[in-house]
Amino acid sequence: MKEPVYETIQYLNPLGISMQYITTPGGYHPMHWHEDLEILYPLNGTVTIWVDKKTYLLKERHFSVIESAQVHSTCSLADASMFLCIHLSKMQFKRYLPEIELRSINCIPDEVMDDHFPEYRNICELFEAMTRLYIKELSFHSLEAEGILLQIIAQLLRSFSAEIPFASTVDTQSRERIREVISYVETNFRDPISLLDIAGHLGLTKEYFCRFFKKSMGISFLKYLNDVRLSHIYQDLQNTDAPIAEIMERNGFTNQKLFNQEFKKQYGQTPSAVRHLRNFAMEGEE
Repeated sequence: MKEPVYETIQYLNPLGISMQYITTPGGYHPMHWHEDLEILYPLNGTVTIWVDKKTYLLKERHFSVIESAQVHSTCSLADASMFLCIHLSKMQFKRYLPEIELRSINCIPDEVMDDHFPEYRNICELFEAMTRLYIKELSFHSLEAEGILLQIIAQLLRSFSAEIPFASTVDTQSRERIREVISYVETNFRDPISLLDIAGHLGLTKEYFCRFFKKSMGISFLKYLNDVRLSHIYQDLQNTDAPIAEIMERNGFTNQKLFNQEFKKQYGQTPSAVRHLRNFAMEGEE
């Protein structure tokens, strides 16, 4: 099974850690998954996170943990989003805790219980210390930052983890199907994809697939497909000078009216406005 092509987990170091301070235009990152545990720590603005059919608002200088193999999406409408994104390989961390793959970390601010809030704030302070090291470009930054991150992982496991309950065969099969859908769409979104195409890819009837996807993800498959296409269009508007109509068509949209409606609904502005703001920002840098 292919993984979504937009993941950056290949940059994991020998300890199984990827730490990246990223500045990007705001935007929507459609549903995706990866084998590695993810920690997101916004440095400015807020980020909307969708996990397991629930929506959370992650404020700046707060963090959220997304478990391995958990389907999720993120969205930030700030002009420039700055955040620390960390990926951890549980397989590599077995050297420290052999049973780590049998534990699940549940740490999303909205769900942190009052009695665990001091531990949560303490971890936030550790992220602040990591960020100060990065900003000041102090010597041995990477070595110190990884040492702090090991403290963070230990505290997360101590205060916010629990044994993973036994998963039924049905649950496992459903997760595998959803991951297969995500991988298929990321590979083929530029081409026409019908409900018959994706249902047949999974060996299901169209009717059963529609019910299954909506129940599992909380949205229809066609809504998800359009979300993926819109996210790529948004990035192309930010990063290329190609005409809007050309960008729309090469990313799978053929209906101009539907495209304009869905884009404004997703991003709160028209494609032309996004391109205008991008050009204005570039002129200001000259």
